[in-house]
Amino acid sequence: MLRLFQKPRVPVARFLDGRVGYAVGDIHGRSDLLSDMIATLEARSIADTRLAGPPLVVFLGDYVDRGRDSAGVLGMLAAGRPRHCECRYLRGNHEHSLLAFLENPLANRGWVLQGGAETMISYGVRPPAFNGAREDWQKAADDLRAAMPEAHVEFLAGLERYVELGDYAFVHAGVDDTLSLKDQTDEALYWSRAAFMASKRPFSHRVVHGHTPVDQPYADSRRIAVDTGAYASGVLSAARFEGQGVSFLSVRRPMVTVSTPSRTVLAEQVDRG
Repeated sequence: MLRLFQKPRVPVARFLDGRVGYAVGDIHGRSDLLSDMIATLEARSIADTRLAGPPLVVFLGDYVDRGRDSAGVLGMLAAGRPRHCECRYLRGNHEHSLLAFLENPLANRGWVLQGGAETMISYGVRPPAFNGAREDWQKAADDLRAAMPEAHVEFLAGLERYVELGDYAFVHAGVDDTLSLKDQTDEALYWSRAAFMASKRPFSHRVVHGHTPVDQPYADSRRIAVDTGAYASGVLSAARFEGQGVSFLSVRRPMVTVSTPSRTVLAEQVDRG
């Protein structure tokens, strides 16, 4: 007999029938960790291939900024790695900011203080003084665009806003749970944080996301978080999906100190400005 006031049981989310999936957290310029993760997924690809198809790998965005080799990260992903997998690539807030900078550099120069300086340097472009003239910022953006291989630019332009697979919604940051998945705003998908994580409101899908770093991957009936702060922690994590099952794997490298002279100079210029 159903007890009065008993909470309804939350349905268990299922991945696509007959497929294995992975969701890889924020990379932020750590090409060394990405290389290790790609090698791990490629080594697993044969065992993870099912009659319905090869493993599906969803990268959750924030490939660039903060770490030392954003150019190397985009190079690997634009080449379709990992091989022997079906790959989907989401846009994160840092890719969103990079593209906005290329479109209007002066108005979006704040990007360089959020890790964009490291991305520019990885392409051999030095950021101008933060309080520099419009012409200086336009030249920096033009130089960055010229330094980026066309494959990198096309990769950034083709990034998806979200991916729906079975009962899961893969997004970069989170969702506005008052809206349907197809009606989500860029603000919700790329920038959600505290309100999304604190909400108890049911949503149509179990949400898999990055954006907000956690010490270790987290999962409850509502959401799964896999951003383990790779650029600073030296740990890049992924979730694995098959049927109703979810497990986690990580690759590790020594922690690195992420600091560049240009970033320090830019910060000092803002303080003085």
